[in-house]
Amino acid sequence: MNMDFTNVAPESILDEAHKLKFAGYHLMQQCATRIPDGYELLYTFGKDYEVKQLKVTLSEDQEVSSISSAFPCAFIHENEMHDLFGVNIKMINLDFEGKFYRTAIETPFK
Repeated sequence: MNMDFTNVAPESILDEAHKLKFAGYHLMQQCATRIPDGYELLYTFGKDYEVKQLKVTLSEDQEVSSISSAFPCAFIHENEMHDLFGVNIKMINLDFEGKFYRTAIETPFK
């Protein structure tokens, strides 16, 4: 099983997600990690026993498109990345606008 990540430009993640959707992949997980001056977003897709992993690196002021138009369940992960890390994700199909989680500190992992 290949566990390498393919680097994807922020402006290309939606196109890549649609390609994987049309190839029969499903979304397994999405997560955000804080790095100096920004974020790493990790996306994992699976089909049968094959796994494809994409990595997007963002600066703090960059935005990334939601992949929820290709994978509707992505809205959960994306609202979480926004609320907990402060990632600017545009066009989330079901956007809770910062109210998905109730936290004592706004964006606690920013």
